[in-house]
Formats: sequence, structure tokens, C-alpha cells
Amino acid sequence: MNPLAEALAPVFIAGFALQQLIELLDPILERIIHGQKAWILSAFAFVVSLVITLVLGLRVLRPFGVVRAPWLDVLITGLLITGGTKWLNDLLKIISYKKVELRARASGVEG
Repeated sequence: MNPLAEALAPVFIAGFALQQLIELLDPILERIIHGQKAWILSAFAFVVSLVITLVLGLRVLRPFGVVRAPWLDVLITGLLITGGTKWLNDLLKIISYKKVELRARASGVEG
């Protein structure tokens, strides 16, 4: 399997699971701390994502050869997990746009 896919798949799954957990907690916290809910949920998600990253040994920079700053890898991986699935959707969109752009260039060169 592709090392990049091996690094990103567990992060995507963990991000999705964390996103679902936040969805479950949202209505409960809305009743208890409605004014502070957004930042509390964000902080909770970040702490949980760091725990997941450390316990499972998830690292997204390792496949790119970044091994000098493991703390940075943990931080970035945690932030990606905290972001849920939005970052992956954005990445897939960018890749899709680039494919279309490259095809357009290729057909322009051929024609």
C-alpha cells in the first residue's frame, strides 16, 4: 500500500470518529454551557486528537521524510484529526481541480 495512504487513512478514520463524538456531545453541552460551547468543544477535540495521535502512533509527516521534529508531526496530526473530515474533502477537491487543469493543458498542447 502507498505510504501516504497508510499514514492518512487512520487519521481520516480518527477524525471522522471524533467528529461523530462531538456531534453527540453538542446538544448536551448546548444545554449546560451554551455560551462557551464552541471553544470548549474545540479544546476537547484537540486534546482527544493529541491523545489518539500519541496512543496510536499516528504520524502524517513521516511518509514525507520529516523525522527531525516528532513533536511537530504529533501536533499537525492532532490538528488534522481535530479538523474531522473537512481537510480531506478540501484536499480531494484540490487534487480534482489539478487533474482537470492538467487534462485541459494536455488537450491544449495536443490540439
